Amino acid sequence: MSLRQDLRHGGRIGRAEFVRSVRRYVRDTRRIIGLAIALLFFGGNLLFLLPGIYVLGRSVRSVSTIPYFEPTATLLPLGIFLLAALRTMERLGSVDTEDLLLTTVHPRAIVVGLLSAEVGRLLLWFGIPLVTITGTFAVGLGSPLLVVTAGIVILPMVCCMAIWGYATGIGGLRVLRRLPTVRRLLKVVGVLALISIVILSQVVARYLVNGSFSIETALSLLSLAPLVDYLALGFVGTPISTPLTPTAAVVLVMWIGLIPIGLTVAERQATALWFTDEPVRSDSVAAPSQTSAPTGGFSPPQPFSWTKSGRIAWGHLLRAVRHPQEFSHLLMLVFLVGPMAGTFFQSSSSERFPLLIAGMGVLFGVYLSGATFGLNPLGGDRPQLPLVLLTETAPQTFLRGRMLAGLASGLPFVILVPLASIMAGTRPLYGITFATVGIGFSLLAALFALGLGCAYPIYEERELWGAKTVAPSTLVLIGYSFVVIGGTLIGLGITWFGLTGNLVVTGILIGGLTLYLVPTVALPSLSYWYSRRRYRRYVLD
Repeated sequence: MSLRQDLRHGGRIGRAEFVRSVRRYVRDTRRIIGLAIALLFFGGNLLFLLPGIYVLGRSVRSVSTIPYFEPTATLLPLGIFLLAALRTMERLGSVDTEDLLLTTVHPRAIVVGLLSAEVGRLLLWFGIPLVTITGTFAVGLGSPLLVVTAGIVILPMVCCMAIWGYATGIGGLRVLRRLPTVRRLLKVVGVLALISIVILSQVVARYLVNGSFSIETALSLLSLAPLVDYLALGFVGTPISTPLTPTAAVVLVMWIGLIPIGLTVAERQATALWFTDEPVRSDSVAAPSQTSAPTGGFSPPQPFSWTKSGRIAWGHLLRAVRHPQEFSHLLMLVFLVGPMAGTFFQSSSSERFPLLIAGMGVLFGVYLSGATFGLNPLGGDRPQLPLVLLTETAPQTFLRGRMLAGLASGLPFVILVPLASIMAGTRPLYGITFATVGIGFSLLAALFALGLGCAYPIYEERELWGAKTVAPSTLVLIGYSFVVIGGTLIGLGITWFGLTGNLVVTGILIGGLTLYLVPTVALPSLSYWYSRRRYRRYVLD
């Protein structure tokens, strides 16, 4: 096929992919509610920023006086490049209906279509807020033309970085396919790096508060003059416009010239990925004499072997160890607990530090008890539904298996961390009480997760680091996190005040405890009842 035909087919593919993405966002009521909540949250924050942006537009006198303009000019293309590369490795490395597409159109058309849809999604999610901010700044500046000129300047950069990010992501998938050991190592390194970044952010925040570290000084090191001159072209025709420099013109030519080169590289990388079979590992082909010998790796140990739910729980645990991508949604815990833990540890005295360790262990274990296997029971069991339909096992048995698997993941932290903190200085009564209370909260969290996950199931698989997995809904994960973390913190706080003798029994205290304990116990119980009802109806229907 000619280049013109490929571009035409690619435009159609991109339009179809973009429309399908929009329909996926608004295809049911639950997704619309989740999208509305996200828009209210981020849109509300944006509305609070707009008055300050308008005042900034009225007061600014030159491009150099715009706060953080120089580091933004450098970090913006780098951020787009990294975002495109990571999204490619996560979900854009493969194409739906691959057999049909690859036998119908040229791979170049598919690459153009996927990239067009991705640029459209980037403009949809990030373009609207940027246009709002730029428009408000332009009104304050008294030059509405800024919206047009800024868009003309940013669009070539976005297209170029998205294309090269896609090519880099495809190349990374090819490397990971050839080196499975490196792929497993990168997963571990990535999680550790994410945790390190969160911890370091708390250290940096402490130095920022003390005044010993300046964020402006650090960001000034990221400024690249050519990129700053290029982004300043967006202010052409405004009161703060700067003269056109040869460096800015060179950068513009570079963005435009790298687009066709990046398309060629991306096409070749994608063709090699799609038309090359995965290498066969030497250990995946067993000898005939070895195939008949049972490995016994699935045989559940005690106490999992005592009940059918225990055996199902052991199967979930074993599969999770073999496919750790199922735990990808737990990374949100790093962002939720990391800053809070850093603040607690920095503000705590040396005497209370072991007790804080015990509390964080209980909080972490309670969260894992429900979040590991309970937030998407219907979606997670969908591959096994043919077996579920043919078996006489009751639906609650499968739900209890997931609940036991979650408790097996969380209870070791709930019990061992408070007991271990006793050796670090925590009073034995405090450690034992925290562990006992944590066991109860773990059971409640596991029950609550089942109901919440059944209310909003996700069935679609998505590719994460080269492996397909079904992850819980982000809305469900956020709701579970706030309810469980908030409820557990309140419960641990009440427990600590009770142990220290600071609680005075009054009518207000009894009423407050009743107001806290009734929903804390009733909501998980209703959630488990709902999950049984929903699971039974889903299987029978």
